[in-house]
Amino acid sequence: MELLTFILAAYGLTQILVYGKIFNRVRPKKGRLKDMATCPMCMGFHVGWFLMLLSPFTELFNFDVTVANFFLLGWVSSGTSYIFNMVFGDSGLQIGVEHGSEHLDS
Repeated sequence: MELLTFILAAYGLTQILVYGKIFNRVRPKKGRLKDMATCPMCMGFHVGWFLMLLSPFTELFNFDVTVANFFLLGWVSSGTSYIFNMVFGDSGLQIGVEHGSEHLDS
């Protein structure tokens, strides 16, 4: 249950940081920081280790603050944030939605 709580918290925080209007003024406009700030997978990794550091101060989840957990929780947060971002959008489920002209004609 702790891992599920962690994943949902990581996804929520990642969505707020990447898409929230409140961060439009401080979100970088160019360069590598812009790439990280607008990418759910990239931001998700950083949210994961940040939540690991908050773990001792919450009862929602309890993970040891270790180098191994730094990477593991970063990867879990990155992967699940990306997957959820691909499946859920502002209009609901995005299953079967084509993005751009990336499909192949038979």
